[in-house]
Amino acid sequence: MTSLTDSTPSQIDAAVRAAAAAAEAYGTSAGAARAALLRALADALEAERAMLVPLADEETRLGPARLNGELDRTTFQLRGFADQVASGAPFAVADDPAVAGAPPAGRPHLTRVRVAVGPVAMFAASNFPFAFSVLGGDTAAALAAGCPVVVKAHPGHPKLSRAVAALASRVVQQQKLPAGVFGCVEGASVEVGVSLVRHPLIAAVAFTGSVKGGVALWKEANARARPIPFYGELGSTNPVVALPSALAANGAALATTLAGSITLGCGQFCTSPGVLIVRTGDAASDAFVQQLATALEAATPHAMLHAGIRAGFDAGAQRVQAQPGVTTLTAPAPSTDAPRARLYATDAATFIANHALQEEVFGPACLVVRVRSLDETLAVLAAVQGSLTVTLWGAEADTPDNRRLVRAAEQIAGRVLFAGVPTGVAVTAAQQHGGPWPSSTQAFTTSVGYAAIDRFLRPVALQDAPGWLVDARGVAA
Repeated sequence: MTSLTDSTPSQIDAAVRAAAAAAEAYGTSAGAARAALLRALADALEAERAMLVPLADEETRLGPARLNGELDRTTFQLRGFADQVASGAPFAVADDPAVAGAPPAGRPHLTRVRVAVGPVAMFAASNFPFAFSVLGGDTAAALAAGCPVVVKAHPGHPKLSRAVAALASRVVQQQKLPAGVFGCVEGASVEVGVSLVRHPLIAAVAFTGSVKGGVALWKEANARARPIPFYGELGSTNPVVALPSALAANGAALATTLAGSITLGCGQFCTSPGVLIVRTGDAASDAFVQQLATALEAATPHAMLHAGIRAGFDAGAQRVQAQPGVTTLTAPAPSTDAPRARLYATDAATFIANHALQEEVFGPACLVVRVRSLDETLAVLAAVQGSLTVTLWGAEADTPDNRRLVRAAEQIAGRVLFAGVPTGVAVTAAQQHGGPWPSSTQAFTTSVGYAAIDRFLRPVALQDAPGWLVDARGVAA
């Protein structure tokens, strides 16, 4: 299998310096130029589909259907960000004309604008080789904001990363933009990522990956002489609260739906449901859990992305299974290239007291937490601390209990669902993909959707600015 050769310190330095050299021209470029670049990147991906998808399948084993769909999502979001730029979103200003007199009623003329932060280090993810990789959402958002990007390619798909990076560099050249608008470094060693984050010309970092890796890099970003924003999407258990009313009405269908969500992509989605909260002593809930176990036993997930992720899944599942007070609900299965889905169960008190049960198991596994009351449900959610999503089945009615449940879900999650399952994240203006720690390092921002542009734009207030400057800001798009 092809592996990435670690970029040398001089190569990393050269890539970042090229990005810094391009930052002023690209950061002040017109929206039309940025939109044209993003659309050209989308066109190039589609033109190279017949070459790129087989490469991705060879390295990830995700299958042509999944990978073609992911490439479609990648081009969709590139074009979506292009539309945002063309409509002037990054160039929006707030203008307060001068008011004569002394403060607080009087004020100078103030124009609030946003400026591109500068070169962004983007760490590609393993589980989405197109949509969260070299030309994924983080890259698209940074380019839309006017920031050059230096991508740290993921070692899980090296040949694909190189091919997409070469494609991106060609498009940048064809658009007659500075070469430093897009750069790429590679390597599996910790040193490559740390060197990139430590580089004094990097202005922000976007990361999707493990809690361990993300926390280490987040600490590096904050330990710099000049700390920089670190936008990390880390781990998430994505609790599903299944109330008895929903299960009594539609339990069998919901069990099938949830099993499909847990095993989708072999559980290698950041929004895969990892915790299921049900009422103990309720017949519909008991039947639902049994139906879910049966559906998971019958599921046939594909192989995981690489041996390291598989080892992590096996270790995580074993950790949960070994905890006192945990029972295994799915039958054991022989070890094969592809893992079998796992379902475990415990009670609320055990879950709340045991941090090992609150950690994400990345793969097709779910922990059922049986609760006796709404108060226990709220306590379990509070123990989760932070999650990308919380799903609430059966909370449609306006009741005091449901209001409490929704408030609790909003406190720990960036997205609260009342129907369906959390896997599948729409790229849209209203999306929020980021939640309290440990699901992300910046709960006030999103890594999916068009608001992701905001991460790479810094507000500046211009006071009594000359007319030429105010006019220029107003027509920058």
